[in-house]
Amino acid sequence: MKTKETNFSDKKIDFRWAIRPLVPREVYTDRQEHIDYLYNAALDAIGRRTMSTVLLGQRRMGKTEIFKRVVNRLFFEQDHLDPKALVPVYYSFKDKPLDRWEFATEYVENFLRWYAAFRLRDESILDRGTLSVDDLSALMNSRMKISKSLAGGINLLRLLRKKGGVTIPDQEALWLPRGISDRDESTTVMFLDEFQNTRLPQYEFDIVGFMQEAVESPTCPHFVTGSAMSILAREILGRGSLFGRFRSHPIEPMTNYWGTQLAFNASRYHKAHIEEKMLPVLADRCGGNPFYITAVIQQAAEQRKPIVSEETLNEILAVDLSSGFIWAELNDQVTKWIERINEYGITKWVLYLSALEEGDRLDLDRIQKELAERERKVVPMETIRDVLIKLSKGDFLQYMELGGWFKKIDDPILLEFLKVWGRIEVEGQDRAAVQNDLRTQYQTIKRRIHDHRGYLAEVYMAQILWTGQNKTLTGKFFHSKEDITLPWHFSYVRLRSKLGGGKGMEIDVEGGAGKERWICESKWWIGRKVGQAEVESLMRKGSVVKEEVGEGLQILRLWFFAHDGFTKEAEALMREKGVLWSSRQDLDNLLKFVGLRQLPELAGEERNNHAE
Repeated sequence: MKTKETNFSDKKIDFRWAIRPLVPREVYTDRQEHIDYLYNAALDAIGRRTMSTVLLGQRRMGKTEIFKRVVNRLFFEQDHLDPKALVPVYYSFKDKPLDRWEFATEYVENFLRWYAAFRLRDESILDRGTLSVDDLSALMNSRMKISKSLAGGINLLRLLRKKGGVTIPDQEALWLPRGISDRDESTTVMFLDEFQNTRLPQYEFDIVGFMQEAVESPTCPHFVTGSAMSILAREILGRGSLFGRFRSHPIEPMTNYWGTQLAFNASRYHKAHIEEKMLPVLADRCGGNPFYITAVIQQAAEQRKPIVSEETLNEILAVDLSSGFIWAELNDQVTKWIERINEYGITKWVLYLSALEEGDRLDLDRIQKELAERERKVVPMETIRDVLIKLSKGDFLQYMELGGWFKKIDDPILLEFLKVWGRIEVEGQDRAAVQNDLRTQYQTIKRRIHDHRGYLAEVYMAQILWTGQNKTLTGKFFHSKEDITLPWHFSYVRLRSKLGGGKGMEIDVEGGAGKERWICESKWWIGRKVGQAEVESLMRKGSVVKEEVGEGLQILRLWFFAHDGFTKEAEALMREKGVLWSSRQDLDNLLKFVGLRQLPELAGEERNNHAE
């Protein structure tokens, strides 16, 4: 469910943090829903009402930033002297080789540092440069009331450092947080990041197997996340010892409204110029991925190139895909993953060829044939399948396990990157030539959105539906005698969806909520009112939807936005047929009512721009 962004006491912890967020507060956007969910779920653990939870989503969706903000909030907003306050602990699993003694020692030391830092409200204890591990136990004994179980934890750290006196070190380390919270009837919440690394080759011991009992504790729930969704969902939590022990909380790409807001915030912070009508186009082009959106803004700032059209946006994106921030990040991820799984020496080629597939479904016969031509050897089909399965674990493609087939990942920017990466890193082509080809290609891309102002309004209308879920909105904003109650939950809110094959059958905004459907139209016309013909067109779309859905459709809402309003004939028709309508002022009032940013004042609005 999409909700509005609200301000919590982030300002309080802006200059004081237990673990530093990487995204500046001036840029950070939208993820308040997830922060509030995890924060409240953590507090509910005090009343023993919380189950271990996984924050699940594609890479670079801001999961780590969410964890850090929740941990900081729990660290500073609770009364640390209250024995009922929960102890927040953050740990990130490393992607470097560790033996079981090194892992166990680091895990226990990290836990004790967080425990002491919270109870003493002294975040400097977390800094190994400020307080050595040798001094940690002395500090805890001198400044804290030490229970028997906590004393056992301090002693465990001493034994682990000596590599003696412990039979199964990793098991003892993973059990320790629960052991202390259970015996002391206290509460600890473990925030474990990069959890997929527990399944990688550097851990040649079974971390996950020993976590089964640890994560089941009502006194010590574990919140986990990571950058490889497939490993988390299928291998670690979807089967084996941890199956059924985690509640899933999904994180999705930003809606275009919040992507627009992020682009706005980032452009001000990085001092990049982008016209406001292009903000939602940028969000759409980047698929709502906050990293991609920010990277394009940073590239525009670095190039000192204003984003004033789709053409300039495409050119900046082409530069960043081939040599900029997106290139650097994705190249690092791809390279590290291939180094881990390149058993057969063909992984680069298989990944590149999969990205070149014309359709969504991968043709393994074609990949085998291409490999034979390029590598001059016939690779067995089972070997190709094995490589593809390993690539799917890194979320570079999707493995449809039940059907036994593979498809492209739903990430257009990643797919474009893999094509560029393949030409440079796999085929060995000149980087400058590839970049120039990509810029040429992107400069000839047809304009995807022909009415940028109208699209901007659609984005705002869609967010009103998301944010207004389960709320009653004042009828006057819709020119309705009755107030309008939105569904408690929309299954989807889509922009620019196609309706049948007829001309003019595109729906600007469509919302589906089971038996209720919303069909919305947007006209950002300056100096011209919407007339009866446009209203009749919207009504025809509603009739088609009603016919397609059939008896299951009980409520059909038609909503028309026109920047400069409607003719008297159009208003009379809408009153007669029960069509909802809003002008610019009405929509601004609606946005204010649900707590969203109002429509921007666009440059050149004094001119008649309806032909844009």
